[in-house]
Amino acid sequence: MIPMQRAASLTIWQGPVEPEPLGGGITNVNFVVNDAGKRYVVRVGEDIPEHQVMRFNELAASRAAHAAGISPKVVHAEPGVLVLEYIEGKTLMAEDVRRRPMLERIVPLIHRCHHEIPKYFRGAALIFWVFHVIRDYAHTLETGSSTYRNELSALLDIAVKLEAAIGQVTLVFGHNDLLPANLLDDGERLWLIDWDYGGFNSPLFDLGGLASNNEISEVDEVWLLEAYFDAPLSDDLRHRYQAMKCASLLRESLWSMVSVLHSTIDFDFRAYTEENLGRFQRAWTDFKQS
Repeated sequence: MIPMQRAASLTIWQGPVEPEPLGGGITNVNFVVNDAGKRYVVRVGEDIPEHQVMRFNELAASRAAHAAGISPKVVHAEPGVLVLEYIEGKTLMAEDVRRRPMLERIVPLIHRCHHEIPKYFRGAALIFWVFHVIRDYAHTLETGSSTYRNELSALLDIAVKLEAAIGQVTLVFGHNDLLPANLLDDGERLWLIDWDYGGFNSPLFDLGGLASNNEISEVDEVWLLEAYFDAPLSDDLRHRYQAMKCASLLRESLWSMVSVLHSTIDFDFRAYTEENLGRFQRAWTDFKQS
């Protein structure tokens, strides 16, 4: 059954519905459904083993995030389908995230994600360790005869250096995919959505991912770290953060390479790969010079 038919055929609807495609997703196929005067988001997508996306984990994280007050309510779930309350608001773009007043609103949201969700999360939970993900992606690319496989050895060598630079970490519950499109502003508050990659991780990954995905300035990166940790930025934290920021960009690059091989979503993953590889190489050069 095609995704739109799947969304329309759910037994929860009170009458016939006509799902409307909701753009922006590059892991799921999403729709907006109007039913009995209310609007809902329907996310259609099975497990994606090559990306370590497990829908049981997405569901548990979504429920916990709602209980923590940072994500919309789960209305219905069944294998391959997640239905959420629709939030009327603006999907942020990178230029929105980069503005200091918006960052001042985002930092408390990330902090609540990290420290409140574990209070409500139920059942088995995943750990999202970026270096495991990188190594697993490299294996997928090698065995899949990716056109990028000749670059993997050098990239894995860099990953070893970055993992050593980060050292020991404190675990929190990370969103692990802080693209601007996963932040919604309803005019009064911010919402954090899409928990495909939710899992326990270092807070530095979300902070580095937020900065790299939205190209936050160096001045605002310092502010971001000091605001999150409520302390002046030390040289040690700066070094570990910069390593994690590099790792975040490397993971995004490899994610896109794997998507070239496996995704059926209509998206230019090759262009996205080249964009992120360029940003990773610049961040790696800056890290080596720091």
